[in-house]
Amino acid sequence: MLHLISASPIAAAVLERIDSGSSIVFLESAVLGILRNGQLSGRLTGMLADHHLYALSADLMIRGIEADQIVEGIEVIDYTGLVELTVAHPLIQSWN
Repeated sequence: MLHLISASPIAAAVLERIDSGSSIVFLESAVLGILRNGQLSGRLTGMLADHHLYALSADLMIRGIEADQIVEGIEVIDYTGLVELTVAHPLIQSWN
């Protein structure tokens, strides 16, 4: 399943509902919650073992966030990558 998280702050309860093996894309203001020094950095690092985590490059850029400022292991993708993920996952859950 593909999860699109766009709200900030990111609720820990939302992350707990996401099954292993799922893909998660952080976009819009949610990219603020994936900073290396953020509250959720430890939890996100742990999720990388059994989840695929992505951040939308345009949303990082708009907010002045460089790729090296987010949790290591989160893949930065562009809009083409987002479209590819939506095609690859028949089930999509949006979290606002």
